Amino acid sequence: MKLYIKNMVCDRCKMVVKSELEKIGIFPVSVELGEVELLENFKENQKQELEVKLQSLGFELLEDKTTILIEKIKCLIIDLVHHQNNELKTNLSHYLSGQLRQDYSTLSNLFSEVQGTTIEHYFIAQKIEKVKELLMYKELTLSEIAIKLNYSDVAHLSNQFKKITGVTPTHFKQLKENNRLQIDGL
Repeated sequence: MKLYIKNMVCDRCKMVVKSELEKIGIFPVSVELGEVELLENFKENQKQELEVKLQSLGFELLEDKTTILIEKIKCLIIDLVHHQNNELKTNLSHYLSGQLRQDYSTLSNLFSEVQGTTIEHYFIAQKIEKVKELLMYKELTLSEIAIKLNYSDVAHLSNQFKKITGVTPTHFKQLKENNRLQIDGL
């Protein structure tokens, strides 16, 4: 049996969800971004308890097929941008189609209809948040960040960054306050 959970965006989220499942006597086979695999079905009272606990932690148990598919798209993009930098060279439409075994135009239309933005804009927003994170760490140059996130060059990264944030990457680094957004809020 599989459970689909909204707002799982990082390894910490996976640990929290796994821990909460175990507290109520459910031992998952695997816990991935947005998806938990169980060996067996759980009791109705366990499901209700889990729903309440997950909501208190900012997660949501999903049951609607459309919502589950949208969440899968988001999780794949988040994982691609924030955890698999070497895979960013892949064509996004081919990547999503292959992972979800569905035609990209169907995925794209559904995503746009439900989210009010395109998959491409969501992908770019995730990349810009990753750029912000890397800029805050001050460990990589802008050129290294451009290469890491598969931008054609620094100018392309800078133009896209300014278009989304309203400031250049250099200006962003100089800002005193942190203007990063939560990944699940994009």
